[in-house]
Amino acid sequence: MELYANVLGEGKPFIILHGFLGMGDNWKTLGQQFSEIGYEVHLVDQRNHGRSFHDDNFSYEDMVNDLKHYLETNDLDDIVLLGHSMGGKTAMLFATQYPEMVNKLLVADISPRYYPIHHDTILNGLSSFDFAELKSRGAADKQLAQYVSDFGTRQFLLKNLYWKEKGQLALRMNLDVLKEHVAEVGESLPMHAKFEGNTLFLRGDKSEYIGHQDETIIKNHFPNSKIVTIANAGHWLHAENPEDFYDAVVSFLN
Repeated sequence: MELYANVLGEGKPFIILHGFLGMGDNWKTLGQQFSEIGYEVHLVDQRNHGRSFHDDNFSYEDMVNDLKHYLETNDLDDIVLLGHSMGGKTAMLFATQYPEMVNKLLVADISPRYYPIHHDTILNGLSSFDFAELKSRGAADKQLAQYVSDFGTRQFLLKNLYWKEKGQLALRMNLDVLKEHVAEVGESLPMHAKFEGNTLFLRGDKSEYIGHQDETIIKNHFPNSKIVTIANAGHWLHAENPEDFYDAVVSFLN
């Protein structure tokens, strides 16, 4: 089963993995910018997300296998690999298992440690959609607002809505499977997993995903890593401060 990806530009392969409930399309603007400086950017939809296939199995091991299959099928090697949140966990695990395929690793606002489940409210909100009744994005936003107060978060989630057919809205993600396996998203990197290559962790200064206690954990798994803090940004740091995010990534790549 093939992953869906939007490929921009040409040059050195640069793979971007989105976070939980996201899709490659969330990275289109930055992806375009990276493609303009000599990279072939692959905005990948991970399984059960975006336009990629739906499957009953959902774990980091599965997502790593999907990525390996995608790279081999497309004859990609010596890649730059960037992952945000859940995508960052996939990227970390991939790099520790297939270090020879990764030239540089970038991880956006996630640590290798375990995170407790914290997506319940969002999943309940998405589950509350009655597509027999919902006939517009505005109505969906109003419904979701009962669960998710933050406008930016709702806009991010509502990107998953599409017109399945005339007058019929649907969600691209495989919501049932993601709800069933939501605990998987918080899983930690295996204890002895290690990647010796060049690694950059980016964290938002308003986010609590990478705290001081994570710095030691990160060094244990990624001895050749550094952490850069992006100002005026929370967990969606690439969307909240794309200029500084872009500059930090490019300076690391150069």
